[in-house]
Amino acid sequence: MSTTRPYSPGSPEPSGASGAFHGGDAPGSGATPGGVPGGSASGDGTAVPSATTGAPGASATPSPAGAASTGRQVRRLSFDDVSGVVPLARDFARQALYAWGWLPAATADQRAAAEDVLLVVSELVTNACLHAEGPDELQIGCDNKVIRVEVSDRGTGQPAPRTPHRAGRPGGHGMFIVQRLCLDWGVVRIPGVAGKKVWAELGAPA
Repeated sequence: MSTTRPYSPGSPEPSGASGAFHGGDAPGSGATPGGVPGGSASGDGTAVPSATTGAPGASATPSPAGAASTGRQVRRLSFDDVSGVVPLARDFARQALYAWGWLPAATADQRAAAEDVLLVVSELVTNACLHAEGPDELQIGCDNKVIRVEVSDRGTGQPAPRTPHRAGRPGGHGMFIVQRLCLDWGVVRIPGVAGKKVWAELGAPA
């Protein structure tokens, strides 16, 4: 396994790898505990959104009803056989932010922080579409005041901000945006396994 950057201090390692990444509107009605509209629970307690979220293959670990978000919570969205992956990923991330209390925002700073998360999700998924034949999965997790976004794909390229960055030049801004908005980001590869996982972490406003 290789990674471009060390896993952030205090962050738990995902299964089989150390940390990695690549590169409002009110939620729908009928929400179930965990903020998954129309969701149903699988046998292991994982909430599975129905077609209301427009996210086939999505799963989430819900928060206890009425409880504040504490500890690490993770939601995953598979992109198998789906189209329109960027708006799908953005909507999925927005639902997670509502479930974890980042939305609705009470202040301008909180609104900006939530919009930064949605922008980073969009950029990482778009980067996978442009350079890695599309994303395989989006994972978004919340650990206290840190949001962690991970996008896995089967690409062999190495995401990096274009240097030097020129604001007026079309294209090539995605990873520069990620670098500017995030506390940290990086790429993880596992030897013998095709593809990579690009991760980024963003903090809540003070």
